[in-house]
Amino acid sequence: MPPSPTAVPPPSDRVRLRRKPGRGHYDRETIHAILDASPICHVGVVVDGAPIVTPTFQWREGEHVYIHGARTNRTLNVADGAEICVTVSLLDGLVLGRSAMNHSANFRSVVILGRATRIDDPEAKRARLKAFIESLYPGRWDTLRPITDTELKATAILSLPLDEASAKLREGGPMDDEADYALPIWAGVLPVRMTPGTPEPDPRNLADVSVPDHVTGFRIG
Repeated sequence: MPPSPTAVPPPSDRVRLRRKPGRGHYDRETIHAILDASPICHVGVVVDGAPIVTPTFQWREGEHVYIHGARTNRTLNVADGAEICVTVSLLDGLVLGRSAMNHSANFRSVVILGRATRIDDPEAKRARLKAFIESLYPGRWDTLRPITDTELKATAILSLPLDEASAKLREGGPMDDEADYALPIWAGVLPVRMTPGTPEPDPRNLADVSVPDHVTGFRIG
Protein backbone atom coordinates (compact mmCIF):
# COMPACT_ATOMS: atom_id res chain seq x y z
CA MET A 1 0.00 0.00 0.00
CA PRO A 2 1.44 3.43 -0.92
CA PRO A 3 2.18 5.83 1.92
CA SER A 4 -0.65 8.02 3.15
CA PRO A 5 -1.35 10.90 0.75
CA THR A 6 -0.98 13.27 3.70
CA ALA A 7 2.47 11.93 4.66
CA VAL A 8 4.29 13.97 2.00
CA PRO A 9 3.02 17.41 0.91
CA PRO A 10 2.76 18.35 -2.78
CA PRO A 11 5.99 19.85 -4.14
CA SER A 12 4.05 22.74 -5.73
CA ASP A 13 0.54 24.03 -6.07
CA ARG A 14 0.65 23.19 -9.76
CA VAL A 15 0.66 19.45 -9.09
CA ARG A 16 -1.57 19.44 -6.01
CA LEU A 17 -4.69 17.33 -6.58
CA ARG A 18 -7.83 19.37 -6.19
CA ARG A 19 -10.52 16.85 -7.10
CA LYS A 20 -10.41 13.67 -4.99
CA PRO A 21 -7.34 14.92 -3.08
CA GLY A 22 -7.35 11.73 -1.00
CA ARG A 23 -6.13 9.86 -4.07
CA GLY A 24 -3.07 12.04 -4.38
CA HIS A 25 0.42 10.83 -3.46
CA TYR A 26 3.59 12.89 -3.58
CA ASP A 27 6.18 10.53 -2.09
CA ARG A 28 9.12 9.35 -4.18
CA GLU A 29 8.40 5.64 -3.63
CA THR A 30 4.93 5.78 -5.18
CA ILE A 31 5.96 8.04 -8.07
CA HIS A 32 9.04 5.95 -8.88
CA ALA A 33 7.06 2.69 -8.83
CA ILE A 34 4.50 3.96 -11.34
CA LEU A 35 7.12 5.38 -13.69
CA ASP A 36 9.10 2.14 -13.54
CA ALA A 37 6.00 0.05 -14.25
CA SER A 38 5.22 1.53 -17.66
CA PRO A 39 7.61 2.53 -20.45
CA ILE A 40 4.89 4.42 -22.32
CA CYS A 41 4.26 8.08 -21.55
CA HIS A 42 2.57 11.07 -23.17
CA VAL A 43 4.46 14.33 -23.65
CA GLY A 44 2.47 17.56 -23.81
CA VAL A 45 3.95 20.67 -25.42
CA VAL A 46 2.66 23.83 -27.09
CA VAL A 47 3.52 24.04 -30.79
CA ASP A 48 2.68 27.23 -32.66
CA GLY A 49 0.20 28.18 -29.96
CA ALA A 50 -1.63 24.84 -29.99
CA PRO A 51 -1.27 21.95 -27.52
CA ILE A 52 0.24 18.73 -28.87
CA VAL A 53 0.39 15.46 -26.91
CA THR A 54 2.71 12.77 -28.24
CA PRO A 55 3.09 9.18 -27.02
CA THR A 56 6.64 7.93 -26.60
CA PHE A 57 8.85 5.85 -24.33
CA GLN A 58 10.22 7.08 -21.01
CA TRP A 59 12.62 5.71 -18.45
CA ARG A 60 13.70 6.88 -15.03
CA GLU A 61 17.17 7.25 -13.58
CA GLY A 62 17.15 8.56 -10.04
CA GLU A 63 15.20 11.80 -9.88
CA HIS A 64 14.97 12.36 -13.64
CA VAL A 65 12.90 10.86 -16.44
CA TYR A 66 14.20 10.71 -19.97
CA ILE A 67 12.44 10.66 -23.32
CA HIS A 68 13.99 10.12 -26.73
CA GLY A 69 13.24 10.26 -30.42
CA ALA A 70 14.62 11.37 -33.75
CA ARG A 71 16.65 14.58 -33.71
CA THR A 72 14.19 15.95 -36.28
CA ASN A 73 11.18 15.20 -34.07
CA ARG A 74 9.15 18.40 -33.85
CA THR A 75 7.80 17.72 -30.37
CA LEU A 76 11.24 17.10 -28.89
CA ASN A 77 12.72 20.16 -30.60
CA VAL A 78 9.97 22.38 -29.22
CA ALA A 79 10.24 20.74 -25.78
CA ASP A 80 13.97 21.46 -25.45
CA GLY A 81 14.25 24.23 -22.86
CA ALA A 82 10.47 24.60 -22.62
CA GLU A 83 7.91 23.86 -19.93
CA ILE A 84 6.36 20.48 -20.71
CA CYS A 85 4.02 17.95 -19.14
CA VAL A 86 4.77 14.22 -19.04
CA THR A 87 2.13 11.73 -17.93
CA VAL A 88 2.21 7.99 -17.30
CA SER A 89 -1.02 6.03 -16.79
CA LEU A 90 -1.71 2.42 -15.86
CA LEU A 91 -5.19 0.89 -16.08
CA ASP A 92 -5.62 -1.77 -13.39
CA GLY A 93 -9.33 -2.51 -13.65
CA LEU A 94 -12.76 -1.46 -14.87
CA VAL A 95 -15.16 -0.73 -12.03
CA LEU A 96 -18.82 -1.50 -12.77
CA GLY A 97 -21.35 0.12 -10.48
CA ARG A 98 -25.12 -0.26 -10.22
CA SER A 99 -25.68 3.07 -11.93
CA ALA A 100 -23.96 4.65 -14.90
CA MET A 101 -22.65 7.48 -12.72
CA ASN A 102 -20.91 5.06 -10.36
CA HIS A 103 -18.83 3.29 -13.00
CA SER A 104 -15.17 4.06 -12.62
CA ALA A 105 -11.69 2.63 -13.14
CA ASN A 106 -8.84 1.50 -10.94
CA PHE A 107 -5.66 3.16 -12.10
CA ARG A 108 -2.24 4.54 -11.22
CA SER A 109 -0.94 7.71 -12.85
CA VAL A 110 1.85 10.26 -12.58
CA VAL A 111 1.94 13.84 -13.86
CA ILE A 112 5.29 15.62 -14.15
CA LEU A 113 5.67 19.32 -14.88
CA GLY A 114 8.95 21.03 -15.57
CA ARG A 115 11.50 22.37 -18.01
CA ALA A 116 13.08 19.82 -20.32
CA THR A 117 16.80 19.83 -21.12
CA ARG A 118 18.37 18.21 -24.16
CA ILE A 119 21.44 16.03 -23.63
CA ASP A 120 24.09 16.82 -26.24
CA ASP A 121 27.23 15.09 -24.93
CA PRO A 122 27.67 11.88 -27.00
CA GLU A 123 28.90 9.76 -24.11
CA ALA A 124 26.09 10.95 -21.87
CA LYS A 125 23.62 10.08 -24.63
CA ARG A 126 25.18 6.66 -25.03
CA ALA A 127 24.90 6.05 -21.29
CA ARG A 128 21.26 7.13 -21.23
CA LEU A 129 20.35 4.85 -24.15
CA LYS A 130 22.10 1.95 -22.46
CA ALA A 131 20.11 2.62 -19.30
CA PHE A 132 16.92 2.70 -21.39
CA ILE A 133 17.56 -0.67 -23.05
CA GLU A 134 18.72 -2.24 -19.79
CA SER A 135 15.63 -1.00 -17.94
CA LEU A 136 13.49 -3.04 -20.32
CA TYR A 137 15.76 -5.99 -21.17
CA PRO A 138 18.46 -6.50 -18.53
CA GLY A 139 21.64 -7.80 -20.11
CA ARG A 140 20.70 -7.02 -23.71
CA TRP A 141 22.88 -3.95 -24.33
CA ASP A 142 26.17 -5.88 -24.27
CA THR A 143 24.83 -8.40 -26.80
CA LEU A 144 24.00 -5.76 -29.41
CA ARG A 145 25.99 -4.29 -32.26
CA PRO A 146 27.51 -1.10 -30.78
CA ILE A 147 25.61 2.07 -31.52
CA THR A 148 27.35 4.28 -34.08
CA ASP A 149 28.21 7.96 -33.88
CA THR A 150 25.78 8.59 -36.74
CA GLU A 151 22.96 6.91 -34.80
CA LEU A 152 23.80 8.97 -31.73
CA LYS A 153 23.69 12.20 -33.74
CA ALA A 154 20.31 11.21 -35.16
CA THR A 155 18.84 10.69 -31.68
CA ALA A 156 17.53 13.37 -29.35
CA ILE A 157 17.26 12.73 -25.60
CA LEU A 158 15.52 15.06 -23.18
CA SER A 159 15.83 15.05 -19.40
CA LEU A 160 13.08 16.17 -17.04
CA PRO A 161 13.55 16.44 -13.26
CA LEU A 162 10.96 15.00 -10.89
CA ASP A 163 10.87 18.23 -8.87
CA GLU A 164 7.17 18.75 -9.66
CA ALA A 165 5.45 15.39 -9.80
CA SER A 166 2.30 13.90 -8.35
CA ALA A 167 0.68 10.49 -8.42
CA LYS A 168 -3.02 9.67 -8.40
CA LEU A 169 -4.39 6.23 -7.59
CA ARG A 170 -7.76 4.54 -7.33
CA GLU A 171 -8.32 1.02 -6.09
CA GLY A 172 -11.20 -1.06 -4.78
CA GLY A 173 -14.74 -1.77 -5.87
CA PRO A 174 -17.69 0.41 -6.85
CA MET A 175 -19.01 3.04 -4.47
CA ASP A 176 -22.75 2.95 -5.09
CA ASP A 177 -25.60 4.88 -3.54
CA GLU A 178 -26.84 2.99 -0.50
CA ALA A 179 -30.29 2.40 -2.00
CA ASP A 180 -28.78 0.83 -5.13
CA TYR A 181 -27.30 -2.12 -3.25
CA ALA A 182 -30.79 -3.66 -3.15
CA LEU A 183 -31.03 -3.70 -6.96
CA PRO A 184 -30.56 -7.01 -8.89
CA ILE A 185 -27.60 -5.64 -10.87
CA TRP A 186 -24.15 -7.21 -11.05
CA ALA A 187 -21.40 -4.89 -9.84
CA GLY A 188 -17.71 -5.37 -9.26
CA VAL A 189 -14.27 -5.03 -10.78
CA LEU A 190 -12.99 -6.40 -14.07
CA PRO A 191 -9.19 -6.55 -13.61
CA VAL A 192 -7.06 -5.40 -16.53
CA ARG A 193 -3.45 -6.54 -16.92
CA MET A 194 -0.81 -5.74 -19.54
CA THR A 195 1.16 -8.97 -19.97
CA PRO A 196 3.69 -10.09 -22.60
CA GLY A 197 2.74 -12.78 -25.07
CA THR A 198 4.75 -15.52 -26.76
CA PRO A 199 7.90 -14.18 -28.49
CA GLU A 200 7.64 -14.08 -32.30
CA PRO A 201 11.10 -14.56 -33.83
CA ASP A 202 12.27 -12.61 -36.84
CA PRO A 203 12.25 -15.08 -39.78
CA ARG A 204 15.75 -13.84 -40.65
CA ASN A 205 17.24 -14.87 -37.31
CA LEU A 206 20.28 -17.11 -37.72
CA ALA A 207 19.46 -20.76 -37.19
CA ASP A 208 21.68 -21.16 -34.12
CA VAL A 209 20.40 -18.04 -32.30
CA SER A 210 18.24 -18.95 -29.29
CA VAL A 211 15.72 -16.76 -27.51
CA PRO A 212 17.58 -14.93 -24.70
CA ASP A 213 16.46 -15.00 -21.09
CA HIS A 214 15.60 -11.29 -21.13
CA VAL A 215 12.96 -12.11 -23.76
CA THR A 216 11.52 -15.33 -22.32
CA GLY A 217 11.53 -13.84 -18.82
CA PHE A 218 10.35 -10.37 -19.80
CA ARG A 219 8.09 -8.65 -17.31
CA ILE A 220 6.75 -5.13 -17.67
CA GLY A 221 8.20 -2.96 -14.93
